[in-house]
Amino acid sequence: MRLRALLETDALGLRLLGGEDELDRSVRGVMTTDLRDPSRYLSGGELVLTGLAWRRDASDSEPFVRILAGAGVTGLAAGEAELGDVPDDLVEACARHRLPLFAVHETVAFATITEHVVRQVSGERAGDLAAVVERHRRLMTSGPAGGGPEVVLDLLGSDLDLRAWVLSPTGRQIAGAGGTPLPGPVGAALAGHHLAAVRTGRRAPHRAVAGGTTYSLFPIRNTGRGALPASRDVRESVLSDWLLAVEADAGDWPAARLDLLQGVTQLIAVERDRRDAARTVRRRLAQEVLELVQTGAPPAEIAARLRVAAPVLLPGLGTAPHWQVVVARVEWGGADDPAPGAADAVAGGPVAQALLEEILVDPAVAGPDSADRIAVAHTGEEAVALVPLPAGAAPGRDEGPEAGAPADGLVALHADALLEAVREPLSAGLADDGRLTLGVSAPVHSPEGLRGALEEARHARRVAAAREGRVCAAGHHELASHVLLLPFVPDDVRRAFTARLLDPLRDYDRRHRAELIPTLEAFLDCDGSWTRCAARLHLHVNTLRYRVGRIEQLTGRDLSRLEDKLDFFLALRMS
Repeated sequence: MRLRALLETDALGLRLLGGEDELDRSVRGVMTTDLRDPSRYLSGGELVLTGLAWRRDASDSEPFVRILAGAGVTGLAAGEAELGDVPDDLVEACARHRLPLFAVHETVAFATITEHVVRQVSGERAGDLAAVVERHRRLMTSGPAGGGPEVVLDLLGSDLDLRAWVLSPTGRQIAGAGGTPLPGPVGAALAGHHLAAVRTGRRAPHRAVAGGTTYSLFPIRNTGRGALPASRDVRESVLSDWLLAVEADAGDWPAARLDLLQGVTQLIAVERDRRDAARTVRRRLAQEVLELVQTGAPPAEIAARLRVAAPVLLPGLGTAPHWQVVVARVEWGGADDPAPGAADAVAGGPVAQALLEEILVDPAVAGPDSADRIAVAHTGEEAVALVPLPAGAAPGRDEGPEAGAPADGLVALHADALLEAVREPLSAGLADDGRLTLGVSAPVHSPEGLRGALEEARHARRVAAAREGRVCAAGHHELASHVLLLPFVPDDVRRAFTARLLDPLRDYDRRHRAELIPTLEAFLDCDGSWTRCAARLHLHVNTLRYRVGRIEQLTGRDLSRLEDKLDFFLALRMS
């Protein structure tokens, strides 16, 4: 119930003395006190009733009100029986702390107000929540339209004063109440809190603070045909389950209210099941194209299958688009996993498939159907996405030669941009035993190019796998560089190679402050040009020649030879 409702109940004899702008606050309970510091008995949301016996002089009002405001009290009602009119110093203190203040007429007993509030909060509000669940259950079962998750969120807001959002495992908003979007960074932070809590086995709801606001997070688990038995490994579903974020602290909610919120999550799960069923067609299309490409089917047969896929993925496009291939792999456990065979217990393919479908969604687009242009298959432990590329910019896409965009201005996926917004929450879900690696191909415009694009994406993913970090990606543009080779050099070989070439220079620099290493880097960066390198380092050419001669003397190499230049270049990159 709200404070406004109390003021409108004549039998309670309340008169507003301040805080008219705060009358929409919710009342969760009532407490009567004359203690100078009642904070230990307050949990927030109460209407506090006081006879003012704690007040000895005007200086007592400020600390009393400050304690109530700090505890999250909804309002203060002061009785007039003890002092007559409520003192001005109390009115002023409440105004400073934006705490609504009421005067209680001397003829009204505090017990009357307490009984009214308790009856409203414990009875009618619980009934309202049950009504919300029942109303939405009827909506969801009335037909295919159902109403979607927005309906139940709107009801939670209008009937129970609870703001809530449905989020994907990366924090992308799928549904929200009243058209109020949750800021992207807040959604990502809440998803990270949720995934970390699930991985550590903490019991829901999970309490999280983001942007200075407290939220309670409820998992929305798959309940359809593809649902996992409760006994299965949580890693098989943690990166694909939705969550319900409620702007409230459910830590002190009664069991009945928690049960009803769990019912709400089950209703939203129905929408999730419908979404998954619709996605089956796109998955089948991707699987068919992938099998044709991998088996070396004739280009004409692949082209025919792509003509079927294009209208499904891009309605109204009219002509066959360019395509890009994205390969992802989720791996659990590893050499340092304490449980032998732990990685074998979790199938990575379906997890990578669901995760790739989420990552490829434009993060600026909300709604459960925003992934209707993505077709992802999985084979073994690997997920493969077939992504059509219409013209036009979108997050996660870059233009220009450095991103591999064709000359006609087509906007292509870029590996690093895809992971930018999801790296933090996914790292929390992968915890200390999981890894996501992703590779992106260049765009292709013909069936003949798909096989090469698939291999290109797989090679790029292997480059990403050679890097450090829980969530890594690599793009096709990295495959035409020495960067492709360096990650695969064993660590002991790297250390021996760089030590043999660079340690003599480092030791000399340390003893003589000669700056041979910076000189070597500049010399190679200037392609061996004496004049350009001397100008960059602000040195005379003869001084530069002396330093280069010292480098050659210490290492036994000749910087006029291409092979020695290349060795130094690679040693600097690997060091």
